[in-house]
Amino acid sequence: MGTEIRFEIDDREQFEALRDLKERRGYTWKGLMLEGAKALDTEDEL
Repeated sequence: MGTEIRFEIDDREQFEALRDLKERRGYTWKGLMLEGAKALDTEDEL
């Protein structure tokens, strides 16, 4: 069974920018979040 993550984006322009980036890169929402986490340059392994 998977774990679910939900969040709201109140700013329509911000949502559209994220959606467009997701589509350009061919990501799912999960993939976009994982790539963003990697880009944070943390020592935590994902």
